[in-house]
Amino acid sequence: MADGDLAVKTGEEPKRYVPTGRLFSYSVGLAGQNMSYGMISGWLFYYMTSILGINSVLVGTITSISRAWDSVNDLLVGALIDKHRFKNGEKLRPILVYTPPIIGILGAMMFLPIASGMAAVVIIFAEYLLWDLFYSFQDTALWGMVAVSSPHSTERGRVSQWVSIGAGAGSTIAGGFQIYRSFCSGTLGMSDVAIFALFGLILGLGGELISMSAGRMKEAVDVPKSKESLWQAIFVLRHNRTLLLISLARFCKDATQALLPWAYFFEARESYNLGFATFDGGTMQVVYGIITGAVSAAAMLFATKAAEKLGGMKRILVLAQVLNIVLRTVSFFIGFNTMGQMYAVMALMAIVYIPTNMMDIAHRSLTSDSIDEVEYKTGQRTEGISFSVQNFITKIASAVTLFFSGIILNALKYDPSKKNYMQGELYNKWVWPIFMLGPVIGQALYLIIISFVKDDKDTKLMIEAELKRRHEALEQKEELLETGLPS
Repeated sequence: MADGDLAVKTGEEPKRYVPTGRLFSYSVGLAGQNMSYGMISGWLFYYMTSILGINSVLVGTITSISRAWDSVNDLLVGALIDKHRFKNGEKLRPILVYTPPIIGILGAMMFLPIASGMAAVVIIFAEYLLWDLFYSFQDTALWGMVAVSSPHSTERGRVSQWVSIGAGAGSTIAGGFQIYRSFCSGTLGMSDVAIFALFGLILGLGGELISMSAGRMKEAVDVPKSKESLWQAIFVLRHNRTLLLISLARFCKDATQALLPWAYFFEARESYNLGFATFDGGTMQVVYGIITGAVSAAAMLFATKAAEKLGGMKRILVLAQVLNIVLRTVSFFIGFNTMGQMYAVMALMAIVYIPTNMMDIAHRSLTSDSIDEVEYKTGQRTEGISFSVQNFITKIASAVTLFFSGIILNALKYDPSKKNYMQGELYNKWVWPIFMLGPVIGQALYLIIISFVKDDKDTKLMIEAELKRRHEALEQKEELLETGLPS
């Protein structure tokens, strides 16, 4: 939707609510948060199984149970956020200022080698549960700010695009951990235990401190807090068909996205000769990510333009899954045993990731629009519960993935004591099909479910105009009450 469309519908020039400087600070905040999250979500499981040597089935089972429980807490957190207002009348922004130091300290502590065996499991998961509680408040508030950054869906789409780029940048920094690890080990002679402790501090704590810059963002949509009970605040979700469909589709996709995490696949081979250089498995993982992600990361700059050309954000979601299914299947048959094959696969995955990396922008834009629709139907504003569902789905899917990852590693006879990537024949036989074809199952289900989502521009314009009228009427009523005049 172009800004001019809104002007035509309302008869007014649309106001800009998010200046570039504020949007930049918000995006930097998302980068910092994703640096921290990338370290915890990407490496805690590996740290416990491969560095501390804890049984993979035990770690997978306990991790999956804890994340499943955490996901339930997310819904309560979202409902609490919707029902609460700070003294200054704000709903989300203060959370972005108060929670990051606590989250960062807990994140760093998880990588400190203060115990071993079952004692390490108990301590780390106690720290994780506390970390996750505060993280749920922060993450819900961070993404909820997209929906209250502006009353206009076009501007929210722009905000969603740039904060997703910021989040992607943070994930990329955290994704370079294998390079940092190789440098610290090979050049500085540091042990893996010391390296994980160091980057738990740099990425875990440092990233969260950077995330505090998101506190510069302002809330442009102001409505009274919900007077419903906690459970009613949760069950208002039944009115949000779009969010429920997106959530179900995301669960199907995310639960199968990494049944065998990248690190385990790339460490299946001792080295990779690219012709101009030879890399170990860990470094090759980063090279793969850079080559396949560079073009798609740049393409995120054009996500809103792409949605306009394709006919809506939903079209991006459909295109991403079709390309994933087709090109992953082709890549599987190409194989990965020679560097020529690897180059071909990386080229295909680079194409796949162009619309795939736009998906989060589309999800958040459609979710923000759906919050407007729920307010239009019920009078309730639901940024908290709506964006907490994002956490809920991520953690439920992660719980399922981690549970099966532990079982798969055990079934493939993975041995963390074997160095130089010398696993057995069974492991080497199955890493490729699981890595490349495992995600296709969920992507096919996602494609079916997302086809039921509605993405109609005219309906959005009508809802925005009506909500603008309601908010102005509410402000006038409050002003009259303050002056003592009858409303």
